[in-house]
Amino acid sequence: MKNKIILEVCIDSVQSAIHAEKGGASRVELCDNLFEGGTTPSAGTIEITRRNINIGLQVIIRPRGGDFLYSDLEFEIMKKDILLAKELGANGVVFGMLKADGTVDKDRNAALVALAQPMSTTFHRAFDMTADPYQALEDIISLGIDRILTSGQERTVPEGVAFIAQLVEKAGDRIIILPGGGIDEFNIEKIVEATGVKECHVSGRKKVPSGMQFVNHRVFMGGALRLPEYEISVADPDRIRAMLV
Repeated sequence: MKNKIILEVCIDSVQSAIHAEKGGASRVELCDNLFEGGTTPSAGTIEITRRNINIGLQVIIRPRGGDFLYSDLEFEIMKKDILLAKELGANGVVFGMLKADGTVDKDRNAALVALAQPMSTTFHRAFDMTADPYQALEDIISLGIDRILTSGQERTVPEGVAFIAQLVEKAGDRIIILPGGGIDEFNIEKIVEATGVKECHVSGRKKVPSGMQFVNHRVFMGGALRLPEYEISVADPDRIRAMLV
């Protein structure tokens, strides 16, 4: 069964992109601020990542963390970032805009799809925040978007696996259902068998100690919720390789 599934690895650094390719990933989704669920990476990160990998490069287009109801100014930022990602050699972009009532913002998403061409497009986990996912599925298909990233409207894919199987059946060959969130080397094969998906979105990270010799434990850079500052999280080629079912 090896290499039957297209594996997309969620990353936030050039080094993780290199590791993902080494592990056998088909493509990466490049983000910043994974602690907030991912935001748009810098132009420098996109450019240097593209220069260092040969596999597919997807770039998330999300101007901030939080909800997916964006202001007019944020919409302008998203449009500019799509054009910049295209210019820098991305193969695809990942985005999603909702209305206040939890429906898909068809008009503004359509504008982003048009700007993204000929890159591929993914509607990200904003889908999991929609009020009627079956209607959202049809709306997203009507926009010509290539795939939907979803945890099955639950916290993780293992919890949403039954609903993901329903989405795969309803979608047919009209759109790709890309499960993401909580998939690892221990459950991926069962998830694929239970849902019939052809692609999976994973992280496969490991913790690496910082190279700093001097450590000041009195000061930290984040807020009340903070990540360890003398520890780096990077994609692990061995873990990714173990997920090539």
